[in-house]
Order: sequence, then structure tokens, then C-alpha cells
Amino acid sequence: MSLLSIVFVSGYLVIALERRLRVEKAATALILGCALWVILASGGGGGHELLPALGEHLSEIAAIVFFLLGAMTIVEVIDEHEGFDLITSRIRTKNLRALLWIVSLLSFFLSAFLDNLTTTIVMIAIARKLVAKKEDRLVFAGMIVIAANAGGAFSPIGDVTTTMLWIGGRISALRIIARLFAPALVSLLVPLAAMTFVLKGDATGERSGVEAGSAVSAAERGAVLLVGIVLLVGVPVFKMLTGLPPYLGILLALGILWLLTELMHRGKPEHLRAGLGPGRAFAEIDHASLLFFLGILLAVAALQTAGALAAVSAWLDAKVGNQSLIVVILGFLSAIVDNVPLVSAAMGMFSPDKFPMDHRIWELLAYCAGTGGSMLVIGSAAGVAAMGIERISFGWYMKRITPFALLGFLAGAAVYLGLTDRF
Repeated sequence: MSLLSIVFVSGYLVIALERRLRVEKAATALILGCALWVILASGGGGGHELLPALGEHLSEIAAIVFFLLGAMTIVEVIDEHEGFDLITSRIRTKNLRALLWIVSLLSFFLSAFLDNLTTTIVMIAIARKLVAKKEDRLVFAGMIVIAANAGGAFSPIGDVTTTMLWIGGRISALRIIARLFAPALVSLLVPLAAMTFVLKGDATGERSGVEAGSAVSAAERGAVLLVGIVLLVGVPVFKMLTGLPPYLGILLALGILWLLTELMHRGKPEHLRAGLGPGRAFAEIDHASLLFFLGILLAVAALQTAGALAAVSAWLDAKVGNQSLIVVILGFLSAIVDNVPLVSAAMGMFSPDKFPMDHRIWELLAYCAGTGGSMLVIGSAAGVAAMGIERISFGWYMKRITPFALLGFLAGAAVYLGLTDRF
């Protein structure tokens, strides 16, 4: 147990220091995940005894990875068809405060049916066209991170951690939306209202829409955008109607969109068709992130199999006692530790026998893990993406964004606890 903990903590330090060490975190996560299972096998009489546990965990992990693979490819198809440019071209105001509200609220709702990472990338690209001044753009990027994480928290397809809880049978789609929408919105509105007083003046930026001479017509852009969004939103409906896992729904959606784009472009020259459709989009998605999730989830599964997570749960229960407070503490930890393994660990800590589907612990965990990562720029995939795109420093974010994100996190948690205590 001690060796497993030492290796896990060491691997996590390397992942946390990725930018300083210049070591790809996906490589570290894969080594870490496999190494922990090797340690388990060497100390337990052989790998054959671990095969049933490994197979059970691998089926759960594969469901998450396949779901992400399909969702990321669909979003990339929309982007390569310039669907998101239709949104960019319709933002007209130049007032910084008005723009901040438009961009933040758009990020919040987009994240609910895309994902916080993709939403952050798309919305920062939009903000860069709308806002020229670097300092103002950094503020926009920070608010986009808060908004995207908040929007993803209440949607079963908006955040990896909420998706994990949904696929893992801890939450149901409609209930998590109904219960977390208000707290998530408050966690955005509080920092957004406070940040409004920081910005003033007008924005100056290049507001270009879709480029002239594009290989995609206006009708094709609109069709792919509309169909892609409908298919993504339809995945939870697919699960409720069929009872089948969400990854089958997202793969079905990908197949439908693939067929649509094939039929749409079949009369075009080959060199134009080659740059459009899921085949090209699949090559453009972030495969390193998928491998990172695979490795880190394998690592947490090893700790769960060894009983380490049950021991941590017992320690927290003895020292803290209050389950809601424990989950809020996990929310603060998600600003330091990646929320994917954190939620995976929590799913192992809290027994589904004691905490059944749609228990308030799982709902609060979805909120805290999703929004808590906004408190530090390294606390979420959205923050890391913004950090890389806009070259945001850790210190600048902590000084200018963290206080607002903290206020939003606490306000949203208070709203959720108040509502669940009352109803």
C-alpha cells in the first residue's frame, strides 16, 4: 500500500509539473497507470488473480474514452465546417462589459452540450477576434474558464467528471440538470457581476466572419452546426429511451453525422472532400488527452482495487464526519489535483450501496469537482487550454481570477445546499 501511494504521488507531481519539466502528461499517466497494476500483481501472487478486477475497471474506463472520442470528433467536424463562425459573425456590440456577459453566458450554455475544454478553445478564439487589448483578453479568457466549467457541471455531457458520474450510474441526466442548473449559474453570475466593475471602455478587434472562397456553403455550415448540436443533445435522450450506455449513443451520432457529410460532399472534387468529414476530424482531435484519461483512470482503479480509496474515505469520515463538507473539500482539491482522478477516487470512496443514484453526495460532487477547478488555472482542462492559448501565468490568474472564482464556487455550493435542505 505504501509503495503504491509513493508511486502515485510521485507520478502526480510529474504530471503537475508538466510545463516545467517539459514532459507530456499523457506519457506519465500511462506509465503510472500500468506501473501501479504491475506493483499490485507482484505483491499479490500474480496478475491472473487481478484479471477480473482489471476487466471490470477497463470496461468502465473504455466507456468514458469511447464517449469522449465520439464527442470530440463531432465537435471537430462542426468546426471544420466553419459552423462556429456563424456564431462569431453575429456578435456586434463593442462595449467590453456587454461583450463579457455575451461571451460568458454563451460559454456557459455551449459547454452544457459540448464540453468545457472544447468550449474554452472555441470561445477564446471568438474573444481574440472581438478583443484586441491583451490585458482585457486575459480577463475574458479567465471568465470563459469559469463559465465553461460551470456550464459543464450541470450537464451529463458537458464535463468529463459529470459524464463519469452519469456513465457510472451515480446520477441521471434530467435530474442533474434540474438540480445543478441554478447553483452552476450562480457560480458564474457572482464572479461575472463582480468582474463587470473591472472592465470599462470599448473593444477593438477584427470581426471577420466566414472566409470568402470557402469550400463549405452557408447552407452546409448551418446544417452541420444544427445537426451536430441536435445529435449531441440527443445522447441523454438515447440513454433514457433505450437503457443502453451513452457511448453507443455518441457513436451512433457520429455515424449519422459522418453519413450526412459524405452525402453532402459526394459531388465535390476529391481534394476538397479529403479535408471535410469525421475521417479528417478524427486526426485533428486531442488524442493525448484521451490517453491521459486512460492512464490516470487506470492508476485510480489500481488504488481502488488495493483498498486505498476505502481507507481514505474512512479517514475523512472519522476526521471530518460531514459528508457534504467532505465533498466541498474535494472541490477545493480539484483546483490542485486534476478533477478526473479526483472524481474517480470519490466514486471509489463512497459506496453506491450507501449512496444510491441521484443521492445529493453525487450531485454535490458533480458541482464541486466541475466548478472547483476554476479556482486555479491548472485546476481544469479548460484552464490549462486557456493558459496555453493566451499564455496566462499562474500568478496572474491567481491574482486576477481566483478571488472571483472562489466567490462563485462558494455561492453556488451554498445555493445547492440551501435548495436540497429545503426541498
